[in-house]
Amino acid sequence: MKLVNSGKARAHTNIALIKYWGKADETYIIPMNNSLSVTLERFYTETKVTFDPEYTEDVLVLNGETIEGKESVKISRYMDIVRAQADTTMYARIESENYVPTAAGLASSASAYAALAAACDKALNLGLSGKALSRLARRGSGSASRSIYGGFVEWEKGHDDVSSYSFPIEADRWEDDLAMIFVVINNKSKKVSSRAGMSLTRDTSRFYKYWLDHVDEDITAVKHAIKQKDFKQMGEVIEANGLRMHATNLGAQPPFTYMVDDSYLAMNVVHQCREAGYPCYFTMDAGPNVKILVEKKNQQAVLDALHQSFSEDQIIASDITRTGVEIIE
Repeated sequence: MKLVNSGKARAHTNIALIKYWGKADETYIIPMNNSLSVTLERFYTETKVTFDPEYTEDVLVLNGETIEGKESVKISRYMDIVRAQADTTMYARIESENYVPTAAGLASSASAYAALAAACDKALNLGLSGKALSRLARRGSGSASRSIYGGFVEWEKGHDDVSSYSFPIEADRWEDDLAMIFVVINNKSKKVSSRAGMSLTRDTSRFYKYWLDHVDEDITAVKHAIKQKDFKQMGEVIEANGLRMHATNLGAQPPFTYMVDDSYLAMNVVHQCREAGYPCYFTMDAGPNVKILVEKKNQQAVLDALHQSFSEDQIIASDITRTGVEIIE
């Protein structure tokens, strides 16, 4: 009887409140700085992996469509890492369903590689700890290391493959009171990819050292705010951190920006909401879309304000989930 091993897992994507921007090691995806995120309830990936000694190559099926080319090659390279860790030569069939709308400007790679790592762990009976699973997911996508856990999560940058991993931050269920709103500005391909933007700012931006010098104090401040359940303190820090990251891009050679006119319009709505007594704070990743952190009690007021400037299909809301990666089959 031939040996067939399979496993299926679900992982949610996350949004960095304190940003990861720039790699110290491109091969092992070791970041230049620690980061801190929240895990989103609405957006997730489910992936089934089947290893079979009769397979002659890895096959990736995404949302029912067989994927070839660059993405297929990338997955096979990742599976080589898994095979080396499991001491096996078996190829795999990877079937993935992605419930992360590409238009939302979310890094679906975070949930994708977290789910893939967990499914491989199950299929090959590796018995990995959360820390080890986070490290394995990181090899596919840096932010995937954070999607192993729910709630607030910190990614310890470390200095090598062993020391770079994520871990959850206890928040006494405060996550249940919070939500995130996405303002979809533009779903077109970026002129400067995240990978290229990170490298360019790391290597050429005159503002990059200032960014690195302040990240640790930002993380300390946010962790204190989480402990105290101080939404105002956390919001002020994450907003400043996101703007500081984007400022590094303007100091690069050549300078570039991900922001567009509607990005500033969304930020202005956030300012207006705060002035009206509805605290909320924005952040942005490597793209024009704006993410807004808000307490659930004020969520509808902020949504109403956004609808004055943006259409219904441009606005997506999600709760924060305390659920980490799950084995579902």
